Amino acid sequence: MLRRIDLANRVSTHSTRQLAELMPRAEVDVTSALQAVHPILEDIRTRGTEAVVDVVEKFDRVRLQALRVEGAEIKKAVQNLDPAVREAYQTSINRVRAFHEAQVVHNKHVEVAPGANVHERYVPVRRVGVYAPGGLAPLASSVIMNAVPAQLAGVDSIALASPAQESNGGLPDSGILAVAGMLGLDEVYAVGGPAAVGMFAYGTDECEPVDVVSGPGNVYVAAAKRAVRGLVSTDAEAGPTEIAIVADRTADPAHVAVDLMSQAEHDPSAAAVLITDSPSLAKAVDIELEERVPDARHNERIHTALTSPQSAAVLVADMDEAVAVANAYAAEHLEIQAVDSHELADDITNAGAIFIGPYSPVSLGDYCAGSNHVLPTGGCARHTGGLSVYTFLRTQHVVDYSSEALREVMTEVVTFAESEDLPAHGQAVAARFQK
Repeated sequence: MLRRIDLANRVSTHSTRQLAELMPRAEVDVTSALQAVHPILEDIRTRGTEAVVDVVEKFDRVRLQALRVEGAEIKKAVQNLDPAVREAYQTSINRVRAFHEAQVVHNKHVEVAPGANVHERYVPVRRVGVYAPGGLAPLASSVIMNAVPAQLAGVDSIALASPAQESNGGLPDSGILAVAGMLGLDEVYAVGGPAAVGMFAYGTDECEPVDVVSGPGNVYVAAAKRAVRGLVSTDAEAGPTEIAIVADRTADPAHVAVDLMSQAEHDPSAAAVLITDSPSLAKAVDIELEERVPDARHNERIHTALTSPQSAAVLVADMDEAVAVANAYAAEHLEIQAVDSHELADDITNAGAIFIGPYSPVSLGDYCAGSNHVLPTGGCARHTGGLSVYTFLRTQHVVDYSSEALREVMTEVVTFAESEDLPAHGQAVAARFQK
């Protein structure tokens, strides 16, 4: 089922960039999507709420009387939760909170010389807009992954937006509303796609502008984030989900197959890549997929993703080549199922998240591992990490020098300033010690 890309004994002859170009990858044309998104954003910027209502009606077939969801509807969603689902949500919340609490940082103080003090303090942004997708699979889990780190960062004001669902009376998905209620989020908007990004960035008479927009979405959400970046900060520009699995002959082909299927289930554009030095494993995985995919609930979606150009089995000569290929690919999710999984993981530099061994599947990370599932896609793991408490913090440097400490470094400041032909910079120091 998976097409083959044979790189065995060829890896060392290619640069990292060349290897990346040989790897399968979903094509995401954010530039083209920008052309469709710009008029929507400009309309929201100029007409506010009225424009948002029109966009929601056009794309979600719901005419909103108000953008904001009433608090009673959020409480009702919590009350109507199936107890087993509520327990699953709470387990996820508890574990995500426990892990992200370790990211909370404290202000630092460094005395670089006697009387010369520089402080670094971590200041949360004032207001965040969280987006939770509601398309093929409404993601209540994304509310947890975004809101919990923002809360731990100390953000005072968190707004949540998710598409209006015609099947839910024009409200967002009931699971998304329930998680919002469990997290104490009472500002929720039935707005999806680029309209939600525009509402957060520009503000309306119902929704105050935010400082950071976070959360995954489709290519149009990514395009909208790119368009408003600078006016607001955004998290990583997310594309279709990806899973890469580095596996040797000891891996269980059934485990590999179901893990590839788990991400292919998201979207027909999802990428599923097996990197292995064992042709026999690749063949066994194909057999498992051929048996399992037809019985899957979303079999058409999974089949399309697995047989499209963004998915493949990549054959390498050994695990050293597998690591080199994995680093070139820079997957959103990387599983390692091999004899020396932990040692191999130590050599991985480019991945959004790494899942080690047969009992750490990606789907665990999607919900209850404690890690964050908002991760860089499209090779962006080379330079970008996943969403965290740090996403919602800013660093500020506070300089506090005494007279003696400034005098000690005065000559160096004046000399440096003169070397850059900025004499007034030096004079700003020297003047403090002239009678």
